[in-house]
Amino acid sequence: MSAVFEDLGTPGSRTKFEPLSVSDANTVVSRYVPEASELMSTSYQSEAMLEAAFIKQLTDQAYEKLTITSENDLVANLRLQLEILNHFKFSDAEWETFFHETIASASDGIVEKTRRIQEDYIQLLKCDDGSIKNIYLLDKEHIHNNSLQIVNQYESDEVNGAARSTRYDVTILVNGLPMVHIELKRRGVDIREAFHQIRRYQRDSFWSGSGLFEYVQVFVISNGTFTKYYSNTTRYSSISDQTKSRRGKKTTSNSFEFTSWWADIDNEPITDLVAFTATFFTKRTLLSILTRYCVFDVDSKLLVMRPYQIAATELILQRIQTSTNQKQLGTTEAGGYIWHTTGSGKTLTSYKTAQLATRIPGVNKVVFVVDRKDLDYQTMCEYNRFEKGAVDGTINTAELKRRLEDSNSKIIVTTIQKLSNFVRQNKGHAVYTGHVVLIFDECHRSQFGEMHDAIKKAFKSYHLFGFTGTPIFAENAGSSRNPRMRTTEQVFGNRLHTYTIVDAIRDKNVLPLRVDYVNTVKAPDVLPATQVSAIDTEKALLAPERIAKITDYILDNYDRKTKRNTSYNLGDKRVSGFNSIFATASIPASMLYYKAFKDEQTKRQEADPSYRPLSVAIIFSYAANEEEPDALIGEEGMDTESLDSSSRDFLDAAIEDYNAAFKTSWNTTSDGFQGYYKDLSDRMKKRQVDLVIVVNMFLTGFDATTLNTLWLDKNLRSHGLLQAYSRTNRILNSVKTYGNIVTFRNLEQATNDAMALFGNKDAHSVVILKPYSEYLTEFKRLIAELDARYPLGKTIVGESAKKGFVTQFGQILRLRNILTAFDEFTGDTTLTDRAFQDRRSVYLDIYAEFRTTEDSDKESIIEDVVFEIELVKQVEVNVDYILSLIENWKQGGRSADKEIEARRDIKRAIDSSPSLRNKGDLIADFLAAVSIGSDVRQQWRDFLHVRQEDELSKIIADENLMEEQTRKFMEDAFQNGVIQETGVAITQILPPASKFSRNGSHAAKKRVVLERLQTFFDRYFDLR
Repeated sequence: MSAVFEDLGTPGSRTKFEPLSVSDANTVVSRYVPEASELMSTSYQSEAMLEAAFIKQLTDQAYEKLTITSENDLVANLRLQLEILNHFKFSDAEWETFFHETIASASDGIVEKTRRIQEDYIQLLKCDDGSIKNIYLLDKEHIHNNSLQIVNQYESDEVNGAARSTRYDVTILVNGLPMVHIELKRRGVDIREAFHQIRRYQRDSFWSGSGLFEYVQVFVISNGTFTKYYSNTTRYSSISDQTKSRRGKKTTSNSFEFTSWWADIDNEPITDLVAFTATFFTKRTLLSILTRYCVFDVDSKLLVMRPYQIAATELILQRIQTSTNQKQLGTTEAGGYIWHTTGSGKTLTSYKTAQLATRIPGVNKVVFVVDRKDLDYQTMCEYNRFEKGAVDGTINTAELKRRLEDSNSKIIVTTIQKLSNFVRQNKGHAVYTGHVVLIFDECHRSQFGEMHDAIKKAFKSYHLFGFTGTPIFAENAGSSRNPRMRTTEQVFGNRLHTYTIVDAIRDKNVLPLRVDYVNTVKAPDVLPATQVSAIDTEKALLAPERIAKITDYILDNYDRKTKRNTSYNLGDKRVSGFNSIFATASIPASMLYYKAFKDEQTKRQEADPSYRPLSVAIIFSYAANEEEPDALIGEEGMDTESLDSSSRDFLDAAIEDYNAAFKTSWNTTSDGFQGYYKDLSDRMKKRQVDLVIVVNMFLTGFDATTLNTLWLDKNLRSHGLLQAYSRTNRILNSVKTYGNIVTFRNLEQATNDAMALFGNKDAHSVVILKPYSEYLTEFKRLIAELDARYPLGKTIVGESAKKGFVTQFGQILRLRNILTAFDEFTGDTTLTDRAFQDRRSVYLDIYAEFRTTEDSDKESIIEDVVFEIELVKQVEVNVDYILSLIENWKQGGRSADKEIEARRDIKRAIDSSPSLRNKGDLIADFLAAVSIGSDVRQQWRDFLHVRQEDELSKIIADENLMEEQTRKFMEDAFQNGVIQETGVAITQILPPASKFSRNGSHAAKKRVVLERLQTFFDRYFDLR
């Protein structure tokens, strides 16, 4: 092969290079231009041909090709490679001990093995002579000392008597350990099938034998045309979510949505496998990613950085080194800024930058500066998520002084206010002469004022870097500042790297936005704050009739906008739908709305006892300028002391409502309000609060993946607008396909202007969803095509026809998921509810056939199809619907015809629902026993209680479980929404004798018990 790209290159590579202007050590290539080659020909390429071409390209890039046919061969090669790396020869006894107790300990899983690679890669060996020897699993300082080898079609051993073993496509061994695995599909096949294939490996075989394949850190999936990569956490979390892995990890919603494209420094995706291999799989690049650009966080999740994050980090590190060598410290030439759109992972980038900067010889401190106390807390939480204790937060100026003077405090997070106070109080301090890297978060904000100027004057030998999703350009700079410090570039230096919202949406790293403009009153769009008419207009906008109208709109549309009737796993909980923020123009407005929500929900509950009220909270504090003239969202810190008495009293009362709901004890004192902010922030992220009413808080810097809707009764523009909108578009799962913006003011022009400024002139078509009519037209076309190809009532015969049906119905489900949030959507006008149920039933029948075949010793009949089960669950019927059918049947009289019709409708509903299929016998038995003269729902509750008790008692008796502990265990599971598969609770319910069993029978017993309890849980959880 031949290509032109800017890179360092590797021994044996047949590529041409152009040198980088600054450094020859870039991990992300500056430019890649593929040339014609036989690997990129247009002729048909089977999966085997694709694999052979890929392996040839790797060997051309100096990888060693191995032939490994057994685990014994794999272990022998591992021993040899570790001996070469460590210049040490194991005795047989030393190797046996080291391998079985350190590398392949039976008690270790993916988490422990990942930690060993990422953190504890130097292990201690007690030698035969009693001495202690450091054994490196990986050389992170001199990465080219590590060996890279390829194995393909490695066959795992049969597991637990299974009739078939598993063959893996291509695996890269680093020093003999499997650390990168590549799964290939032929061109034309959805690469999500490769993702699901790896998921099946985890379930079936990665843990088998010595479990060496649990050392894989990075997975690559490709169909030749499209290639993506992701961490073992993304893969493993997907397993846990989809199948509640029997190896006992927390459930999560991480899935295929978290896979990443590789790209060049200009964010141009490198998707073809040939190009991907020529860049991502250069030996230096791959080893740099494994040794430098992975973060194993405190939640035991491995994060592999995306190319734009790596590029930004390396450009900052290069600027530090070159400006130091050129003696430019203390000038803008020693710094620069990173423009990475909100939601793209700036905190991870800044953390890795700070961490690596501390390792540059001569750098004394890295100070990460944020501009508000709430962002200080947010950033500390994010940094501590990556590495607990890695950063030092500063409580006050005295604490900041102590940590700046402490040579062991390498990374410090503080606010600009505290740093400014330190500068003012400590003239001529020794820290000013040290070599310091200052990194400013959200550098579009208050770093342009006097505080920022004072900090720059105090420090002498510094580098100044800024991160922002919305830079200040000349077009949006305003005129209220020092003319020499109006733009981001004037303050921080030139832009080092750019990744816009258009890039992020194209790469599917953030979601597109959907904006509704809901007219409530005719009023000027945005009035200058100096005009008296603007004040009058705001008063008109707070008219009781308008407040009531907007409140009703939100309550009426909340379930649909946030998909409240859809459930999914979040962390170790089961939650329903997403949540939202309501941004208001002022503190008086926020109070009026809070009262309106409280009063209206009380009325609705009194009128309908079954009404599910929203959990509504409110938060605000004193802000000197609630309406910022330069389009920034106002500075709203933690100051409640300056609130007028009526506002503070109202906030205290609202916090009391919150305390009553969540059994907390917060208030508006300084410490109490900070605690309230943190608690509310945490509950928003855990999806425990439905809606929070704000003025400015949570509109910048706040990230919650569960948040999908922003309700706006507030004028925003430019960077303030995009910052607020971006609260909603974090990726979570396949149901959350976009961020919802519902604005009760005419912000259409302001939205278009912001998209053009922070994306490009064509950004609107990428960032904002298409009109409803376009989606509806496509939806109707797909329905008509489905009806023509697969008529209702006609059996779908053959593998090809089943594949076609699943693929097409999946497209319909995805489109319907988008349509449901539009106000215009009133149901499937082209497909009746009954017809839609029948279609779902067929879809689930094929899915069940797929799962049955997958678990057998046969090849999957539809291996190349991706099922949209999350989207089926979104529209499935529930028990309430079934009970309503029974009630309707009762009201019509219990005639034979009515009973036949009712049973047919109920069966159709059950067959179309993934969660009700395993409850069909329960419903059938209840249908036979239900009495006409009594309350159906009360009868159901009584019936369910008896059946649940009988089934749990049977499990306890069959498995000889500890009765009291088992009942408590299941109570906790139903309370938490998940079976806890690890910890002491599960071991406490097992028979005492099992603790002393040998030959793995304890583990086997635990697995059997967990499977039975999981089945019981799945059967009854949704019915409670």
